[in-house]
This record gives sequence, structure tokens and C-alpha cells, in this order.
Amino acid sequence: MNPRPLTLLIAAAIVALEGLIALGLGLFVGVETLTGAPDDMMTAAAESAFGLLVAAGLLWVAWGGLFRMERWGRSPAVLAQIFMLPVAVTLIQSDQPQLGIPLIVVALAGLVTLLAPPTTHALYGDG
Repeated sequence: MNPRPLTLLIAAAIVALEGLIALGLGLFVGVETLTGAPDDMMTAAAESAFGLLVAAGLLWVAWGGLFRMERWGRSPAVLAQIFMLPVAVTLIQSDQPQLGIPLIVVALAGLVTLLAPPTTHALYGDG
């Protein structure tokens, strides 16, 4: 097995950070749903559950896939970064550049580290 390159460690850390943020947001929405008075309880509960599922998926990809150098981990991680780009652009267009710009930076850093030659070599070898 190839040694784990720094690019792969950074990619795993980025995906894990995204998962932890999704976990925090899912928990926040869940607590707000239970302690507040949401307009639509089902929608609020569904948003919380979705955030928790996304968090679980990202953390699984980060630890079980990327950190363990499993080939399958790169595809969902790249897909997650690609999905974040239109979300970031929407945030910027919605007058929230303080959220959108960092999201673009993180997504691009994730893509660069996931697609870097050392990461590819570690996951796929010489071919």
C-alpha cells in the first residue's frame, strides 16, 4: 500500500470539517425545532434530519474512505465539493458573501487536494 500523502490527509480533513459543520447545523435546526415554534414542524424536522444524514455521509467518506485510502472515497468527496459551488454562488448572489466566499475557497481546496497527483497515486497506484 502506498504511503498516505499530505494532499490526501488535507482532503480527508476538509471533508471531515464539512461533515462536522453539517452535524452542527443539523443539531442546531433540530434543537430550534424542538424549543421554538416553527411555521411547519415537518419541514423543520426534515431539514434537521437531512443535515444529520449529510453529516454522517461526509464523516463516513472522510474517515472510512479517504483517511483509510479507499478508492471509493474520492468520488463522493469530489461530488460534495462540486455541489457546494452552486450553493456558494447562490449565497453570494443573496448578499451573503461572508458565507459564500469561504465556501468557494473550501470547495476549491477540497477539489485541488482530491484531484492532486499524489492523492491519485495513493488511491489508484500507477494504473
